Amino acid sequence: MRIAIGIEYDGRDFLGWQRLSHGPSVQAAIEAALSRVAAHAVEISCAGRTDAGVHARCQVAHFDSEALRTPRAWTLGANSLLPASVAVLWAQPVAPDFHARHSARARRYRYRILNRAVRPALEAGRVTWERRPLDAEAMNVAAQTLLGRQDFTAFRAISCQAPSAVREVREVTVRRDGEYIDIEIEANAFLHHMVRNIVGSLLPVGRGEQPPGWVAALLAGRNRDAAGPTAPPDGLTFLGPRYPAQWGLPAEICL
Repeated sequence: MRIAIGIEYDGRDFLGWQRLSHGPSVQAAIEAALSRVAAHAVEISCAGRTDAGVHARCQVAHFDSEALRTPRAWTLGANSLLPASVAVLWAQPVAPDFHARHSARARRYRYRILNRAVRPALEAGRVTWERRPLDAEAMNVAAQTLLGRQDFTAFRAISCQAPSAVREVREVTVRRDGEYIDIEIEANAFLHHMVRNIVGSLLPVGRGEQPPGWVAALLAGRNRDAAGPTAPPDGLTFLGPRYPAQWGLPAEICL
């Protein structure tokens, strides 16, 4: 039987999602917990890998098991064995051809910036601090040039192994809420460090160091060296993938 699960985690305790031989990962923690609940080795596949320090509101993964467990047993059993920084939100049986990654039609991220003169204390590691005033409206104007199916070479990591840099950004917004600036972006898929590199190029626009049109010029130039630096992982949260309703998953992750 194939089981899909939704997962929430604080990325500060991990070197990223992917299982590693040299340090803690979210994948390894969840597999260890599920293996104990199932009483056999469990391997999971996720909708989208996250880097060290990046958080997730609703990561989705799937695994196969012949163990007879209710959705409640999978959820509560795993959570009793997971560290406090990881929680399984829900579990449910899915069709055998469901795949957490390949069945997803879109993915959504939020990048949160604390824009004030004083560094954060309570939210340290969960937001990125920018002490200089930012113009969120100018950043939003610049961000709209990213919409559509385009080549995002200027915003991919040098180590990115994707065969193509073409991605379709379906929605992007930059909004201020008091001292916070939230950048939300949805695309069919993302390149390695794509969101953080985009944010790193929106920040100079927000500080008035570059005009809003600079981001469009970077996109057209396809030169990573000309773009802004990679923004820190602290403020980045994977909000979750989006699936067609046919899979019967929770409404918050359905198209």
